[in-house]
Amino acid sequence: MSNQDSQKPIVPSQTTIEQYTLDDMDPIRGYPELRWAGKRPFRSTQYYPAQLKETYGPEVDGNRNELYWGDNLQVMSHLLKRYTGSVQLVYIDPPFDSRAEYQKKIELRGAAIAGDLSSFEEKQYSDIWTNDEYLQFMFERLLILRRLLSDSGSIFLHCDWNQSHHLRCLLDEVFGPSNFRNEIYWYYYNKMPDTRKGNFPRSTDTILWYAKNRSSCTFNALTEQRDEPVKQLVRKKLDGKMVNARDEEGNVMYRMAETRVIDNVWRLSMLQPADRTENLGYPTQKPETVLERVIKAASNPGDLVLDCFMGSGTTQAVAMRMGRRFIGCDINLGAIQTATRRLINLGNELRVQKGRQATLLEGGQAAYAGFNVFNVNNYDVFRSPTQARELLLEALEIQPLQAGGLYDGEKDGRMVKIMPINRIATRQDLNELINNFNYRLFEKRKKENPRQPVEKLLLICMGHEPDLRASLETQVDYDLDVEVVDILRDSDHLQFRRDSDARLVVRKNKVLITAFYPMNLLQKLSVMKEDVGEWRELVDSVMIDFNYDGAVLQPTVVDVPEDGKLVAGSYDIPPESGTIRVKITDVLSESWEGEVTLG
Repeated sequence: MSNQDSQKPIVPSQTTIEQYTLDDMDPIRGYPELRWAGKRPFRSTQYYPAQLKETYGPEVDGNRNELYWGDNLQVMSHLLKRYTGSVQLVYIDPPFDSRAEYQKKIELRGAAIAGDLSSFEEKQYSDIWTNDEYLQFMFERLLILRRLLSDSGSIFLHCDWNQSHHLRCLLDEVFGPSNFRNEIYWYYYNKMPDTRKGNFPRSTDTILWYAKNRSSCTFNALTEQRDEPVKQLVRKKLDGKMVNARDEEGNVMYRMAETRVIDNVWRLSMLQPADRTENLGYPTQKPETVLERVIKAASNPGDLVLDCFMGSGTTQAVAMRMGRRFIGCDINLGAIQTATRRLINLGNELRVQKGRQATLLEGGQAAYAGFNVFNVNNYDVFRSPTQARELLLEALEIQPLQAGGLYDGEKDGRMVKIMPINRIATRQDLNELINNFNYRLFEKRKKENPRQPVEKLLLICMGHEPDLRASLETQVDYDLDVEVVDILRDSDHLQFRRDSDARLVVRKNKVLITAFYPMNLLQKLSVMKEDVGEWRELVDSVMIDFNYDGAVLQPTVVDVPEDGKLVAGSYDIPPESGTIRVKITDVLSESWEGEVTLG
């Protein structure tokens, strides 16, 4: 499928809201279903618009890969318009419901931050869930993924012991037990064993493989080199049966086998902190060797691969290297920045190896190295949901409660619930509250004070349907006192992040960055009493578009230094340049953009 339409910014006339009915995505009937508190059907979704922000690398055969920043449910709803039945392979490494908060250690360019490193670990995402919302979260996404898959497509779901039993039941329900193909065990033999937990150390993850249609599923058998050749019997088919082959004298024949067929136990090393060739320091990053097997087994060159929990972009990097097209998305801006940098470097590496203009891999296969970066539904207020919660609690002076509970905090006697951020809150978003209210406590309060509301609530949202409050009050058979705060409408004075700043000058046919002030990063460093030698130590990358069209950044200069080196800060201006747009990204993945005009 051509991606040419995705090369143009989406304009309002193209973003009319469309409703997708998902009746054909109902769970497979006639089989057992997994039940949980508050399980609800997911039979429709709507088209969410996307905004093209950046373009990198060449278009190949009318195709350019796509990365999306946003809630993957909204991203996939957007993709339904063009990609229904077109994705050959889905690999996802979703949250494991591990009850953990994952953080990334931040280092300045040139030298690591000294002192207490743990105090400067940037939270990437939280894997803490309320009751059964994890299962509802995965259920809805699996239904859309099934719709996106082609008839010959497959899904590989990476998980561990926390939820693998529930996730297999969900996959049976959505795809049908007959479409189960394999339960793959990744044995990471190089993990340091931990015997303090009173059980056998865990050294495996599980990858669940289901086909869209088992009868037409793509599968390429894989082999690997043995450590040493082994002697094996030679087998042949005789009268429909496999028998031992014999020579003319009747002796059983043998051969020395140097390879073995890869089975469902994959003995592959995990990434280690000392690994400087692949490890990007991103939490839960998986090694490329795991993705190489998945992509080789279940797709062919030119096929489309989707990872909607892409993290550091391992799936996309391996797909690019193996000649597949790809789509990736993540709700965390840090993941988008990390994956973008990784794919830029890989695209440059492929071009250096094959020639500057070459777009071919070994065997003449096209290398799909170009990609676009989109926002979905103007998802650009907060860098991550975790950051949003913390900033809102601080800005609105809310007393926070422990993460993972039904409520996020308390303010002036009201229990506070922060609704989904960076989009309009809908009646459907109230289901988490309705299904998880403590109704036993409500009944007790009603008996004690029949004329008083059983709960006072404060809903924090960024835009909402007009009947949101009334809908909650009418769907619960108890008296609730509900207030709604729309932070976009009611709290314009609140500042949720401090804007960065920079100084650009043009001198002697060069554009110079003379200063850069990433305010959030500088604030963190001041708390740590760290001294910064120069602004370049704070910068992760610099990208420059010398003919900016006012809408989409198309950099011709991409300064992403490796091995702790510093960005140049001075860049030659090519002839016939126009408006110069500069994007500076700091080590927290927060960016500043500015322009200079020649003449």
